[in-house]
Amino acid sequence: MLAPNRMDRSVAWQIALYAIGFRLLSAFIAFLANVLFPLDQPEQFTVFGTTSPFWDTFARYDSGHFNDIAWRGYAPMAGARSNIAYFPVYPLLMRWIGRLFGRERAIFYITGVGISWACFVLAMVALYYLARLDLPRRRAQRAVLLMTVFPFAFFFGIAYSESTFILFTILAFYLFRTKHWVLGGLSGAVATATRMPGIMMWPALAWIAWRTAEPNRRDRLAAAAGLVLAPSGFAAYCAYIYSLTGHPFEWAATLQRWGYFPGGSPWTAPARLVQQLLMHPYQYLAGDRMAPYDTLYGLTGLFFIVAVPFVWRRFGAPYGLFMLLNLYLPLSSGVFEGIGRYCAVLFPSFIWLATIRSRLVTTGLVVVFSLFYTLALALFTTLHPLF
Repeated sequence: MLAPNRMDRSVAWQIALYAIGFRLLSAFIAFLANVLFPLDQPEQFTVFGTTSPFWDTFARYDSGHFNDIAWRGYAPMAGARSNIAYFPVYPLLMRWIGRLFGRERAIFYITGVGISWACFVLAMVALYYLARLDLPRRRAQRAVLLMTVFPFAFFFGIAYSESTFILFTILAFYLFRTKHWVLGGLSGAVATATRMPGIMMWPALAWIAWRTAEPNRRDRLAAAAGLVLAPSGFAAYCAYIYSLTGHPFEWAATLQRWGYFPGGSPWTAPARLVQQLLMHPYQYLAGDRMAPYDTLYGLTGLFFIVAVPFVWRRFGAPYGLFMLLNLYLPLSSGVFEGIGRYCAVLFPSFIWLATIRSRLVTTGLVVVFSLFYTLALALFTTLHPLF
């Protein structure tokens, strides 16, 4: 594939403008949902002292923990749920940038939204350039479109860390693939300090370095330096947690107190869901309160599991490994909670979907993604249990 040229730069600007427009449209849809539909449960917190039908749509569930870290820092509590389960890059950005505008809690929320939007726009541009390494221009644009309208891509526009994570993850892969090893390692370090699953990219980056580094001492040393840098963000956070608690992996113990127990059989939850849907689908969906949400997340996870061998065959082991490990982690917990967010950052799948030649299939994907995007956004906004 030819190096990006002036036309690619023009397309990148268009993608940036469309990404901003899409975030504005999503914010308007969330506002309408918040005004028109009743909340499924009371608000846990608000951006301001009273309910704000617009701004509160950006602050649900984990947003409160990120804001709490930005506001007063980490608060480890022995044997209890704690905010140390949340990695530091995103909330610290909220703190550092937010303090430029004031010290009120609402400012940190609004700053977090701004960071998410900015990272999302940059991530979509970066995804285009990464896809261009393998695809023609129009298909690279299609990959960006599919990732943008993916049903759970609304997490990229709220006060969550997904946008920051996907930006630096894509940058790490792009820079490694273009042999900018040290910059790629630094991007990987930021990603691994943004979300715990970031460490799962290291085997993929190692594979890229092993297969593409030039057979000379200088390039191999640079590649090795990049690989050492990439997990350093994760290691630095573990060291910080050790200084606070005396246990470098106390954040993992905290995750277990939240009800996550990774390390089990990754097929348990999908097999259970398939059995329920095949044996008595109506009774399951109508009789179990969590069934519709588990089904949305579970079918999404199954779709991405099926995509792994296709991605591996089309683009090689690095992308396949990245998807496989990032699916194993949440599925091994035995629950579907959070699967939508985990799948939303699996960028290789969207690049693969962009290779589909059938216009009918591609159009169908965009339509289906868009419909479920609107549904999922409305459910999340009205505090249904999509986390």
